[in-house]
Amino acid sequence: MFCKSYQNISLLLLAFFFINDHLISSIRLDDDILDKFIEDEIQQGFPGVALSVIQNGKVLKQKVYGYKLKYDDNGTVIDEPQLLALDTMFDMASLTKMYATNYALMHLVHQGKLNVHDPIMKYIPYYRGCNPENECREARLIKDLLTHTAGYASSVEFYNPKKVSADLYSQDKNKTGEIIETKLGFQRPRGDDQIPLYSDIDYILLGLVIEHITGMRIDQYVKSTIYQPLGLTHTLFNPVNGFNYQKTDFAATELKGNTRNNTIDFPNVRRYVLQGQVHDEKSFYSMNGLSGHAGLFSNLHDMTILTQVMLNNGTYGNVQFWNETVQELFLTPYSRDPTYGLGWRLNYNQTLSWFGLHAAKEAYGHTGWTGTCTVIDPKCSIAIILLTNKRHTPCINGTFDGEKYETGKYGKIMTLVYEAIRLDQQQCCNITSINIGCRNSLENFSSLILFSMCAFTSLLFD
Repeated sequence: MFCKSYQNISLLLLAFFFINDHLISSIRLDDDILDKFIEDEIQQGFPGVALSVIQNGKVLKQKVYGYKLKYDDNGTVIDEPQLLALDTMFDMASLTKMYATNYALMHLVHQGKLNVHDPIMKYIPYYRGCNPENECREARLIKDLLTHTAGYASSVEFYNPKKVSADLYSQDKNKTGEIIETKLGFQRPRGDDQIPLYSDIDYILLGLVIEHITGMRIDQYVKSTIYQPLGLTHTLFNPVNGFNYQKTDFAATELKGNTRNNTIDFPNVRRYVLQGQVHDEKSFYSMNGLSGHAGLFSNLHDMTILTQVMLNNGTYGNVQFWNETVQELFLTPYSRDPTYGLGWRLNYNQTLSWFGLHAAKEAYGHTGWTGTCTVIDPKCSIAIILLTNKRHTPCINGTFDGEKYETGKYGKIMTLVYEAIRLDQQQCCNITSINIGCRNSLENFSSLILFSMCAFTSLLFD
């Protein structure tokens, strides 16, 4: 009878002393399969991987595999390849669009300095004029750039005089900006009835919008407004120019510069292994490395914090960069293609393979050409940061060897991460083949402890 009398006390003691530890252990990563998969691909030739997994504000995993530098300028494996370290910085490529440009835009919207429904010309007054098909700049809105429906081509090789007319050729940031703002024409109409055409030009122009609004270069603005308040020291543009970083602090990318194994040539083309310089040609040659579409470098630690800001709906600690309303605006699916939000790519219809098999439809993220990917899943309170240097491999007939590996396609790794967490399906995620999960395990564990405590109290009081 004493056991029944003290049951509530036992439950309270159980909650206080045992529950927290059990919950922590129940979300640990059973990551042997994940580790083995990546390590096997490293053995087979994939260059390097850095992986971070966070859930509910806790870092579950941060680990690196393989090499930051494996090949020399000639494509020969060096005698002593340089191992990746946890603080190795990666060329973020198109993750720049999210973790520099979008963060700046979301902050400006929160401050009331930008409205995504405004015409671009409100912020760049000389963004005017029409092409022969009567497609006019005045009609383009900020949200057209964010949804990739402004009508621009996917890319323009401003830096290569063999690919563009003389009036569009530029290897200078100011000149390139002027070309885009006043001369560059449209490939197709704009509007809400258009299917998105992913375009770097959209985000180069968005970077220029930020500079016009703030009066600061994009790198200076995001540093002072986003990165410094977060305490980030390894997230920046042009990191080897005037900063205390060496080439060895970075994961290398293409082996022979931008030549695709000596098959491409243009003025000032780089022909050496790229390490600490942005790979993207438009960013490096035409925008001086300071562009809204590419140019950012970062590492696991800093990217973990940046993704946590999204999981926190725009806050980190006591700092608010934007509110939940702004974040919801940027994550609203675009009507003609629900895999597009405002810049963010969405798992809304679960057709993008790089989200893996288990991410909730509410998940979102982005990828970068150099081999970078982030998946943020608010339903599961998870963020996965996958940084690779898959382009640091031989390139034959325009195809990089690193592209043939599953690690460089991202989806398999995302799937294995979710399965390693072993979440209960009813908690949040779309996993059906994992063990009994957190909830049932906790109930069984609670029953066991309760039985033991009842027996103990019986000995004391019977």
